[in-house]
Amino acid sequence: MFNTTAWNRRRYSLYAPVYDAVAERAFRRARRTALSQVLWQPGMRVLLVGAGTGLDLPFLPRDVELHATDLSPAMVRRLGRRAEALGMDVQAEEMDAENLVYPDDHFDVVVMHLILAVMPDPARGLAEARRVMKPDSQLCVMDKFQADDHPAGMGRRALNALTSAIATDITRQARPLLETQGFVIEQDTPVMMGSLFRALLARPA
Repeated sequence: MFNTTAWNRRRYSLYAPVYDAVAERAFRRARRTALSQVLWQPGMRVLLVGAGTGLDLPFLPRDVELHATDLSPAMVRRLGRRAEALGMDVQAEEMDAENLVYPDDHFDVVVMHLILAVMPDPARGLAEARRVMKPDSQLCVMDKFQADDHPAGMGRRALNALTSAIATDITRQARPLLETQGFVIEQDTPVMMGSLFRALLARPA
């Protein structure tokens, strides 16, 4: 049986050396927009899930407690170096987003940027995010999504067999995913390529 989690760990370790060159400039504005939707307060405990090399760090406030996870050890190492260069204290750990080791009701903000489209089981990842979130917390999502009002057609599903193996799923729908896992969406903002990439702010129902 094909192990998608192991494949994701392997391929993102391979991508790590070139990830910044590809993703830093392309998603800079989208990251900033998504994080600007969060209602920040000093002292918040914040979790970055699937944080990659830490490209969100420059757009985060300095007066919060930061934790970050990624499946790839190579990504975590690069994130640590970025945090050090920025003078930021970040607790970064290698971790599967579908099996977080944090306690229930622990975080004020959970950030999931460009991860829901690559997770083997995004519903489980969102369930884990909700588990570790406090009742009055905020979920910040930025990713590519199929339109909510109709599922992917046959052609898109066929193409997805290729894209999901090498990069990302292109058939996932934001609102069905989040709402099924008990989130209420408060903001939904197109941020790139028309409405393909969206920044959503949600709270536990």
